[in-house]
Amino acid sequence: MLTGKQKGFLRSMGNEMDPILQIGKGGVTEAVIAQTDETLEARELIKGRVLPNSMEDVQRAAAELAERTSAELVQVIGRNFLLYRESKKKPMIDLPR
Repeated sequence: MLTGKQKGFLRSMGNEMDPILQIGKGGVTEAVIAQTDETLEARELIKGRVLPNSMEDVQRAAAELAERTSAELVQVIGRNFLLYRESKKKPMIDLPR
């Protein structure tokens, strides 16, 4: 579980990021979950976007993706969301205590 200070730190990092994950009209599929899992292992922090043509609710889609990948949902703003999960092999982000 992330503290408020840690979430703030991750949100500030996410401000400069472009969304690299997109959820389209297919919603949260197994392929999207697999891609998210791999990307989280490689980057730890990712920004995603729920496209306007998707029937998914942004909050619900982000929460489902976080749950299915054992990640933390850091933030949802508009159609964008941030997910964080510490890498098992090579941690890169040093979170504040």
